[in-house]
Amino acid sequence: MKSAIRQTLLPLCIAAAIAPISASASKYYGAQPTESVWQVKVDTPIECRVEHVIPNFGLAAFTSRASKKINLDFELEMRRPMGQTENVALVSKPPVWTPGEPAEYIDRLKFYQQFDGYVDGQTAWSMLAELESGRLPTFSFREWQSRGKRVEVALSPVAFQSSYNEFSACLSRLLPYSFEDIAFTTLHYDENGDDLNKQSMAKLAQIAEFVRYSPDIDLVLMATYTDTRGAKAANQRMSEKRAKKLEEYFMSLGLPKNRIQVEAYGERRPIAVNETPIGRNKNRRVVISLGRTII
Repeated sequence: MKSAIRQTLLPLCIAAAIAPISASASKYYGAQPTESVWQVKVDTPIECRVEHVIPNFGLAAFTSRASKKINLDFELEMRRPMGQTENVALVSKPPVWTPGEPAEYIDRLKFYQQFDGYVDGQTAWSMLAELESGRLPTFSFREWQSRGKRVEVALSPVAFQSSYNEFSACLSRLLPYSFEDIAFTTLHYDENGDDLNKQSMAKLAQIAEFVRYSPDIDLVLMATYTDTRGAKAANQRMSEKRAKKLEEYFMSLGLPKNRIQVEAYGERRPIAVNETPIGRNKNRRVVISLGRTII
């Protein structure tokens, strides 16, 4: 796919954008070899992030998050957000120490007014690949303050490889599920006890792992229920025992008690008939809901 893209005929506007910096370009932003720094800023099972400072312009960052799907986002965080929406040419340029190599087209993008630049999916992965091969992914667009002259913003491959190796190792450790996958979960209990069944224990472990590395989760809400076998008072006590056990479990993960809410409903609010084993199993449950701070 990459070779096919590179063989695409470049529109005239793209061809102009990948030409060497000249009178048609008003400014060039990129780290010199002696000042190029890449750093892995986040390395957890729920997020990986590597950053690169572009002097006098802003910050470039690649981020991947825990999910069922492989994902990668790139953000070009600008000191001055775009003054107007612009078409952007993204090209791969050779470093100065390999003169004569051609610039190569990656993609055509759009940066929006008052927002940072954003790239995702295959294009973001292509940028990583170009950096790994020692080339400079470069954004070219009109600078709205300078009457249409072009500005180029480049990512330097110098000192990239070590941080990229660290970032790749982080990617391999990301959890294969996201917050949305566990934000609302129903777990089930074995009969006549406060232990979750084997499948639910595995799901609870997933929730715990996510909560452990997520300081933005500010609420764990749990509601426990029983079936109608046995005395009503005994069922209520069992429901409360289950709720207390779960509360202590989440506190052991470091979650403050004031961020945990538990309700024990006993045999109230059944979701199935209690006359069959399948129905009773559905009613012996705990519903766990997670809330998180939106930044």
